[in-house]
Amino acid sequence: MTLKHRLPLICAAALLATVPALAQTRPPAQIKITNGRAVPLEALEITTTGEQARLVAKLTKPLAPGKSVALKLSKPVGCSYYVLGKFSDETESDNDGVDLCKEKSLRLTE
Repeated sequence: MTLKHRLPLICAAALLATVPALAQTRPPAQIKITNGRAVPLEALEITTTGEQARLVAKLTKPLAPGKSVALKLSKPVGCSYYVLGKFSDETESDNDGVDLCKEKSLRLTE
Protein backbone atom coordinates (compact mmCIF):
# COMPACT_ATOMS: atom_id res chain seq x y z
CA MET A 1 0.00 0.00 0.00
CA THR A 2 1.48 3.37 -1.01
CA LEU A 3 1.61 6.50 1.09
CA LYS A 4 -1.14 7.92 -1.13
CA HIS A 5 -3.42 5.09 -0.02
CA ARG A 6 -2.30 5.15 3.61
CA LEU A 7 -2.75 8.89 4.15
CA PRO A 8 -6.58 8.76 4.39
CA LEU A 9 -6.31 5.90 6.89
CA ILE A 10 -3.75 7.79 8.96
CA CYS A 11 -5.95 10.92 8.96
CA ALA A 12 -9.02 8.91 9.94
CA ALA A 13 -7.12 7.25 12.80
CA ALA A 14 -5.88 10.63 14.04
CA LEU A 15 -9.41 12.04 13.93
CA LEU A 16 -10.86 9.11 15.84
CA ALA A 17 -8.19 9.54 18.51
CA THR A 18 -9.33 13.15 19.10
CA VAL A 19 -13.07 12.39 19.37
CA PRO A 20 -12.94 11.37 23.08
CA ALA A 21 -10.98 14.54 23.86
CA LEU A 22 -13.57 16.67 22.07
CA ALA A 23 -16.41 14.97 23.94
CA GLN A 24 -14.91 16.07 27.25
CA THR A 25 -15.01 19.75 26.29
CA ARG A 26 -18.80 19.96 26.42
CA PRO A 27 -21.00 19.56 29.47
CA PRO A 28 -23.80 16.99 29.39
CA ALA A 29 -27.36 17.95 28.44
CA GLN A 30 -28.39 17.33 32.04
CA ILE A 31 -26.74 16.94 35.42
CA LYS A 32 -27.79 14.72 38.33
CA ILE A 33 -28.10 16.53 41.68
CA THR A 34 -28.19 14.47 44.90
CA ASN A 35 -29.05 15.91 48.31
CA GLY A 36 -26.66 14.14 50.69
CA ARG A 37 -27.67 16.24 53.71
CA ALA A 38 -30.24 15.50 56.40
CA VAL A 39 -32.34 18.58 55.51
CA PRO A 40 -34.18 19.50 52.30
CA LEU A 41 -32.38 21.39 49.55
CA GLU A 42 -34.65 24.40 49.06
CA ALA A 43 -32.94 26.04 46.08
CA LEU A 44 -30.12 25.33 43.65
CA GLU A 45 -28.82 27.41 40.77
CA ILE A 46 -26.10 26.64 38.23
CA THR A 47 -24.71 29.64 36.37
CA THR A 48 -21.87 30.34 34.00
CA THR A 49 -18.81 31.92 35.59
CA GLY A 50 -17.45 35.38 34.83
CA GLU A 51 -18.80 38.91 34.86
CA GLN A 52 -21.84 38.15 32.69
CA ALA A 53 -23.12 35.10 34.59
CA ARG A 54 -26.07 33.34 32.97
CA LEU A 55 -28.44 30.86 34.64
CA VAL A 56 -28.24 27.44 32.97
CA ALA A 57 -30.18 25.29 35.48
CA LYS A 58 -32.41 25.78 38.51
CA LEU A 59 -34.13 23.48 41.00
CA THR A 60 -37.90 23.96 40.59
CA LYS A 61 -39.01 22.44 43.89
CA PRO A 62 -37.30 21.40 47.16
CA LEU A 63 -35.27 18.19 47.08
CA ALA A 64 -35.74 15.87 50.06
CA PRO A 65 -32.74 14.41 51.92
CA GLY A 66 -31.21 11.45 50.09
CA LYS A 67 -33.14 12.14 46.89
CA SER A 68 -31.81 12.97 43.43
CA VAL A 69 -33.07 14.93 40.46
CA ALA A 70 -31.81 15.48 36.92
CA LEU A 71 -31.60 19.13 35.88
CA LYS A 72 -31.52 20.01 32.20
CA LEU A 73 -28.76 22.49 31.31
CA SER A 74 -30.07 25.34 29.17
CA LYS A 75 -27.55 26.29 26.47
CA PRO A 76 -24.41 25.34 28.40
CA VAL A 77 -21.17 26.97 27.23
CA GLY A 78 -17.73 25.85 28.37
CA CYS A 79 -16.95 23.61 31.32
CA SER A 80 -16.64 25.89 34.37
CA TYR A 81 -19.82 26.71 36.32
CA TYR A 82 -20.88 28.27 39.64
CA VAL A 83 -23.21 26.15 41.78
CA LEU A 84 -25.19 27.64 44.69
CA GLY A 85 -27.39 25.48 46.90
CA LYS A 86 -29.57 26.70 49.79
CA PHE A 87 -30.86 24.30 52.44
CA SER A 88 -33.86 24.57 54.78
CA ASP A 89 -31.55 25.08 57.79
CA GLU A 90 -30.27 28.29 56.07
CA THR A 91 -26.93 26.68 55.18
CA GLU A 92 -25.55 27.57 51.76
CA SER A 93 -23.25 25.51 49.60
CA ASP A 94 -21.43 27.48 46.93
CA ASN A 95 -18.83 26.14 44.55
CA ASP A 96 -17.11 28.23 41.91
CA GLY A 97 -15.37 26.59 38.98
CA VAL A 98 -17.20 23.25 38.99
CA ASP A 99 -16.13 21.39 35.83
CA LEU A 100 -19.37 19.98 34.42
CA CYS A 101 -17.48 18.45 31.49
CA LYS A 102 -15.94 16.03 34.00
CA GLU A 103 -18.65 15.93 36.68
CA LYS A 104 -21.88 14.41 35.38
CA SER A 105 -23.43 14.43 38.86
CA LEU A 106 -23.14 16.58 41.97
CA ARG A 107 -23.70 15.37 45.52
CA LEU A 108 -24.29 18.12 48.07
CA THR A 109 -23.14 17.05 51.55
CA GLU A 110 -22.32 18.53 54.95
